[in-house]
Amino acid sequence: MSGSSYRKGILSEPLDLDDPLSGRRPTFPKVEAVPGLEIEQRGSGRRGVVVSVAKGFVTMRDRNGRDSQQRLVDGGFTVAGKQVTLVPPRPKGTADRGPQVTASGSVAVANAPARVARASRILVEGVHDAELVEHVWGDDLRHEGVAVELLDGADHLTDVVARFQPRDGRRLGILLDHLVDGTKESRLAATVTNPFVLVTGHQFIDIWAAIDPGVVGVRAWPEVPKGENWKDGVCRRLGVGDPPAFWKKLRNSVRSYADLDPSLVGAVEQLIDFVTAG
Repeated sequence: MSGSSYRKGILSEPLDLDDPLSGRRPTFPKVEAVPGLEIEQRGSGRRGVVVSVAKGFVTMRDRNGRDSQQRLVDGGFTVAGKQVTLVPPRPKGTADRGPQVTASGSVAVANAPARVARASRILVEGVHDAELVEHVWGDDLRHEGVAVELLDGADHLTDVVARFQPRDGRRLGILLDHLVDGTKESRLAATVTNPFVLVTGHQFIDIWAAIDPGVVGVRAWPEVPKGENWKDGVCRRLGVGDPPAFWKKLRNSVRSYADLDPSLVGAVEQLIDFVTAG
């Protein structure tokens, strides 16, 4: 077999899924690989969000928090169901930045009005939990018509569920901190048996800890002894004296779900799927 006839094979680049020996290379729309853009590599099927682009490679982070580097090739990726060529993002301030995405990784719907609120709700433990969920998933929630409200602690969880009267078309999703075996939160969650209620959560004692500390230049969250207020203890050990101001900086430094621990991402997305299912 001549070299000219053996052009395609299982080790070829993803582009070779198309163009069967036609000799004409197809062209694909170019999309800037901006951080947070949800992409899928054709051929391998790997999915994730863009972290960075450098030297002909894109670093993508999957929903388990694992990073991998993929070569930028023509037509090598899919964005919002369309085959595209990823290109490095333009400097800030320039026009035509390609498809817009929400911080949760969803493709933004231009000029989409907020949906009338559903009867179903998502409850979170505190103000910071609500602000972070709004910061990352706010566009999705408005599009789906899902309101996020405060639970104000988990101690009265069964009473809250009883008052809400969950049923078909009136579902309740509850996000708890520190939802690990043996904790108070896990014991309270176990008391909820209504099929129209879903309780999920993350393993951290506070929602702050579910954020990658690297977004504010910190290598790791400091250890805070049990019994000490976690937020105050963290701020003291980091040398920042104003917890509310530090929280605002921390929250605003989150660019997308890729800056959050996968346990929180999975918990919130489970709740959104659950309350919008009926």
